[in-house]
Amino acid sequence: MAYLRCIGCGERTAEPSGWQQCQACGDLLEAAYDELAWGTTLTPAGAAEWQRRWRERRQSDRREDRSGVWRFRELLPILNEGSQAISLEEGNTPIYELPRCRRQSGIAGLWAKHQGMNPTGSFKDLGMTAAVSRARERGATAVACASTGNTAASMAAYAAAAGMRSLVLIPSGKIAGNKLAQSMDYGAITCQLDTDFDGCTRVLRELLELAPVYVVNSINPYRVEGQKTLAAELLEQRDWEVPDHVLVPGGNLANSSALGKGFLELQAWGLCRRVPQISIIQAEGANPLARTMREAGGRKLIEVRAETRATAIRIGKPASWKKAVRVLEATGGVCREVSEAEIALAKAELGAEGIGCEPASATTWAGMKRLVQEGFIGKQQSVILVLTGHTLKDADYVMQFHEGRLLDAAETRGWETALAAERRRLWHLPARAEAVKQALDEAAADTLAQ
Repeated sequence: MAYLRCIGCGERTAEPSGWQQCQACGDLLEAAYDELAWGTTLTPAGAAEWQRRWRERRQSDRREDRSGVWRFRELLPILNEGSQAISLEEGNTPIYELPRCRRQSGIAGLWAKHQGMNPTGSFKDLGMTAAVSRARERGATAVACASTGNTAASMAAYAAAAGMRSLVLIPSGKIAGNKLAQSMDYGAITCQLDTDFDGCTRVLRELLELAPVYVVNSINPYRVEGQKTLAAELLEQRDWEVPDHVLVPGGNLANSSALGKGFLELQAWGLCRRVPQISIIQAEGANPLARTMREAGGRKLIEVRAETRATAIRIGKPASWKKAVRVLEATGGVCREVSEAEIALAKAELGAEGIGCEPASATTWAGMKRLVQEGFIGKQQSVILVLTGHTLKDADYVMQFHEGRLLDAAETRGWETALAAERRRLWHLPARAEAVKQALDEAAADTLAQ
């Protein structure tokens, strides 16, 4: 079974009843294990046997076995024997080839792992199934989170599935309406606060003195355990061949932390030979980790007042920054920042592949182009871009981009031609076949001109 230890002082501790942090030094907690199902590091034959067992579970009639999290349950023994996980059959998301982007970048191998294909449309479901399952096992009747949208939607769905109440604190006017609609639809008590995400987190922490709720934000170490299974699923889809690079968007930084923890544990347990270089990409207006690495060598968090249209990563004081720094150092990855124009262009270019994603996800493709230019990513290397959310999470962003209303003149300076080439026209026509034929001819001419 799992136990908790502090990432700072290393103190072993029981699970706190309130804010999930070390009672000795105040740092974050992480799950560790006295013993796993196989006891010690696996031999190649032993690893192959477990890999076969996990693959075969996908054919089972049991919901837990069909889950992309719980079929790897030996990697995260966080529930007691006989406890039932709360699952919406999360995970098992596709890996897509990106031929257009690959040709543009000149990279030998380029794929996107699309976490937006989870039940509520984002990667948060991998962690939420674990956190809500743990909450119910502990006897909690209500769960709560501060959120920029995706966490709220995921928590509300899993709480509903568990028969629990849920409370959402969101920054007023600063999340996409599509995500807000999900929280409402799944029955959450949804409160818009006149502050930013970091202010919502402060209020949630204060609320714990007044109301007994179980917090499922990314400070929750069991949520990270669910999210780390992405590493096993990704490798399984590649027949356990490790890519050279994995790029992840950077917001509150739990996702990159979880992915790094997953890869490093798989290597330590003998399930893979090496780990990929994990790099984190942030928006220029919400770049606390990029600044922390550049200006403080990863030793002290440089907080920022976050501003970006990629609302999922509009976070200026990420809770998991220390964990993310450890992952960068352990895997040899880097952190970079990209502009609003680069994000918008990258999102449109991914869309042209037939693969939609929310704006925050597109930072990975934008960041990869920079890393190729820098020479950090070599042309003969393999790269996985983690796309964290579905394109319908922020449909307004899409329409504003294609109508030319998303960015102002200063933001587009130097990018005008590239952005214009990716915009699509919305035709308003009379209901006549001749008018539609003319539109077809004009569109064909525009394509040839490009």
